[in-house]
Amino acid sequence: MKTINLDYSAASPLDKAVLEKMAPFFTEHYGNPSSGHSLGEIPRKAIVEAREQIGLLIGAEARDIILTASASESNNLAIKGLLAGGKKKGNHIISSAIEHFSILNQLKTLQKQGFKVTLLPVDSYGLVDPEDLRKAINEETSIISIQAANPEIGTVQPLEELAAVARESEVIFHTDATAAAGWLPLDVNKTGVDMLTLAGDQFFGPKGSASLFVRRGIRLAPQVEGGIQERGLRAGTENVPAIVGLGEAARLARETLAERSAKIAIVRDELKEKLLSEVPHLHLNGHPEKRLPRNLNISVEFVEGEALLMRLNMAGIMVSSGSSCTSQALKSSHVLAAIGLTPELAQGSLLFTLSSENNVDDIPYITEKLGSVAALLRNMSPLYHQFLKEAQINA
Repeated sequence: MKTINLDYSAASPLDKAVLEKMAPFFTEHYGNPSSGHSLGEIPRKAIVEAREQIGLLIGAEARDIILTASASESNNLAIKGLLAGGKKKGNHIISSAIEHFSILNQLKTLQKQGFKVTLLPVDSYGLVDPEDLRKAINEETSIISIQAANPEIGTVQPLEELAAVARESEVIFHTDATAAAGWLPLDVNKTGVDMLTLAGDQFFGPKGSASLFVRRGIRLAPQVEGGIQERGLRAGTENVPAIVGLGEAARLARETLAERSAKIAIVRDELKEKLLSEVPHLHLNGHPEKRLPRNLNISVEFVEGEALLMRLNMAGIMVSSGSSCTSQALKSSHVLAAIGLTPELAQGSLLFTLSSENNVDDIPYITEKLGSVAALLRNMSPLYHQFLKEAQINA
């Protein structure tokens, strides 16, 4: 049976060059980088090199990169670390309604601690209006956190405009760039963001590798306390192989970003056009143009997404029914609800995330299987039969 993976945002294979770079640090160069003897020298230098490569990917200096184990950890360090860092203006936080749960869930916790949270709405494409941000800022606002791009619907935010609004009011601006880093050009100086989160597993680096860019002068309180690693902001013996892998993945992403993203976008666009033209009752979610190059999110009307996912999996096609953090929750996506989709349409959503391993030759098979599965499930759907009945009455 043909096997096609279209769920690369959930998990991507490690680039072979990244694995080769990491390998010696599991056995040969296994020393602790904090050691004062020779076993720590090569790991210590490798971390310095990796930090430099991560900085180059986003236009930052190496000393402003804090190494972490996940994007969730970086997001928590950015927000909770700032609020506990001793220089906050007040107890007001601004974010958006479509953020990742590593932002939204900590904001719920902070609300219980007395902080006030404003979640900005988005339009039907998932875009935050910079004017809405400007109106939401007040003298108590300490931090704004708005993602660079949404991993579920692919919409890319006007990051420069949003950061400029924050700068006007001298409010620190953090962006969760997990979905965008390695796929879109990101420069912390051009965008003007103060903190930026990225994760290596999203651009063919190892799982458990991530970082937080922190602009100089911003004080954070550590969320993992212990030793002096990462300038005292993130205690614990460094996972040198993962850090080395993140650095190599960042280097490769920077050097191939334009070509790789363009090629994947071509495949994505052809898949979109083929599906929308040949499979009836499909709805595109997210911005049609301002979106991540490897992202395609569609809703299949009159059909439940989990049933679609399982049937497609039986045909060898692996997709997601939403973000990996919500795909097992059996409830509608908060992102799709925020852009105004009805619960019925949201329940029928499918998320395709592509990689360089996908090509146009797979598209006819994907289209055929989705079409046949959707038709099969619609024939069992009361909603579809009601639709047909109403169409006959109105004809």
